[in-house]
This record gives sequence, C-alpha cells and structure tokens, in this order.
Amino acid sequence: MADAEVDEAGTDEAGTDEGMATPEPPELHGVPLTESLGDRVLHPAPGELLRVAEALRDEGYLMCIDVTAVDYLTHGGRRDLPAGVTPERFELVVILMSHRERRRIRFRVQVPEAELEVPSLFGLYPGAEALEREVFDMYGIRFSDHPDLTRILMPEDWEGHPLRKDYAVGRIPVQFKGDPGAH
Repeated sequence: MADAEVDEAGTDEAGTDEGMATPEPPELHGVPLTESLGDRVLHPAPGELLRVAEALRDEGYLMCIDVTAVDYLTHGGRRDLPAGVTPERFELVVILMSHRERRRIRFRVQVPEAELEVPSLFGLYPGAEALEREVFDMYGIRFSDHPDLTRILMPEDWEGHPLRKDYAVGRIPVQFKGDPGAH
C-alpha cells in the first residue's frame, strides 16, 4: 500500500491504519503517562516508585497529599491502564502536589497479591507516614523502610485487613451505651 494516501487520522483510503505505526504511549521519567480528570497519571512499577517520586520532588512536587489503595479483586479486567502495564489485584494510589505549578500528579502502582510490598515514601515525604500505616492496616500492603509500620485504625491484635474485598462483612456486633441487651 505504498501508493495509498493516508489522511490526518492515520487511516488509508480503505479505512485501515496499515500505513501508520502504533504510537508509543507517552512517558515521564521513563514510566507510562496517562491523563485522568485533568491530572497527569504515572504508572510506575513498585521498584520505580522512589526514583520517580524523587525526580518529581526535585521538580517541585513537594507535598504528598494522599496515599491509598484499591482492591480490584472483582474487577481484574481494567481497560484504563496503558499498554505494558499489567493489572494486579491491588493498586497503590499516591497523589503529589506542586504548589508552584498548582498541579497534582497521581501514581497508580500495580502491586501483585503475592508480593504486597512497596518502598516507603517517608524518606522523601515525611507526611506519608500515617497514610502508609493506614494502607498497611486496611489492605495489608507493606512499606519497606517505614519507621513505624504498625496498625493505626484497628487494634494491634486484629486479624485481617478490613478494606480487602474478600474480608467478611459484619463481624463486629454494634452495641450502644445504655442498651439493655449489652453485657
């Protein structure tokens, strides 16, 4: 099809895109970059998290405003990840902010269920300490080199992680003060 004309959309006269190479997804600091709800979204692997976070801190993203996680136990076939990023059951979500640029950037780190550990951001963003403890407490994702990785919401002897999708619902009976049935 060397003689076929290709239009601006990259399709040839027959409506196929044979004449065009598939564009590579954009990258920032060597990791895939997408956009969602007006924010840039980076998709680093767990081993790339600290390197990319440090590069962004050096560029002015000085505040970590959130660290949380998602359990995709029942939604494994997500289509919103860029090519080359394999969906995992757990996803760590980190949001950094640059006050100078008045912009946020989000990380979506796929965390394999068999290896629930990522590096702690505490060394770069000390404010992430309590947020990482909450993720550990609720989802069981461990943060290597965290200064105090202990439960923050549940009692120390609590078994399990309440925000996992396979955690049993309704295991704690609610008792109100003054309830005649309470013992």
